[in-house]
Amino acid sequence: MFHSLYFASAYSHLLQSLRGTGNSGCDMNNSNNNVCIITGGGSGIGRSTAVLFAKLGATAIIVDVDDSAGQETVRMANECGGSSVFFHADISQEQDVSRLKDEVIARYSCINTLVNNAAIMRFSKVVDLSVEDWDAVMAVNIRGTFLMCKHFIPLIKKGSIINVSSVHSRSTAANVSAYAASKGAVESFSRALSIECEAIDVRVNCVIPGSVDTKMLWDNPNLKSGDEVVSGKIASPEDIAEIIYFISSDKAKAVTGSSIVVDNGLLSRLG
Repeated sequence: MFHSLYFASAYSHLLQSLRGTGNSGCDMNNSNNNVCIITGGGSGIGRSTAVLFAKLGATAIIVDVDDSAGQETVRMANECGGSSVFFHADISQEQDVSRLKDEVIARYSCINTLVNNAAIMRFSKVVDLSVEDWDAVMAVNIRGTFLMCKHFIPLIKKGSIINVSSVHSRSTAANVSAYAASKGAVESFSRALSIECEAIDVRVNCVIPGSVDTKMLWDNPNLKSGDEVVSGKIASPEDIAEIIYFISSDKAKAVTGSSIVVDNGLLSRLG
C-alpha cells in the first residue's frame, strides 16, 4: 500500500539527530563515503539538498545542464566544509546519462543515494500547448527520472532513491497540464519501482512538495497575472532538503514505497 505521510514539526528532533550520520556509504564502515547524486542540483531544492548532504559528510554529485549554476552549488557546498563535484548532463538524453554513469563508476564505483529532482514547467492551455513543449516536460520530468533509475540502480548499495514529485500530482491548476501529468507519473513510477527494488535492498520513495520559495514558483505566469495565488505558507528549499535527507538515512530504513507530502498542509484544506 502506498502511504501518504505528512511530516510535521514533531519530526524536527529526528532530523537534528541525523546530522553527521548519513547512510552507511559504499564502504559500509565509513559514513564519510556516502555518495549522493542530485539532479537539478544547480538551483532550488536540488541545490539545497546537495549543500545539506555535503555539509553532513556525504559526497554530493551535482548534475545539471547549467554549468555556471552547478559550479556555484559546488562552491557553496565546499565552502561549508563539504565535498561535492559537478557533472554536466541532460538527463532526458540516454547518452548523457550513460556517460554520467561511466564517470561516476570511474571515480566512486558505487553510490548510496539518488535524488531525482530535475524538472521543468510549461504554461499553456492544452489546446494551445505545442507537442514540442509537452514532449520537453515529459522528457525531463519522467523520462529523465526513468533513465537515471535505469542506469544507476545497479550502482546503489543498500541505499535509497528519492524522486521529487509535486502537489500538482494530486491537486492542480489550469494551464499546467503537462507538468501535473508528469508529476503524477513520477509518483506512480516510484510506487512500482519500490516493489522491484525490495529484493536488492534499495528503498524508493517520493517527496511531494507544495509551494517552495524557488525561481520555478515565482516565474509562474499564472502568479504574475493574478490568475493563481499562493495559498498558505511557502516552504524554503532547505525545508524540503531536510526531508529528503531524512528519508535517505538509516533513520528511515522502514520507509519505502511511500509518498511524503511536504506542503504546509496545503492538500488538507478545502477550497
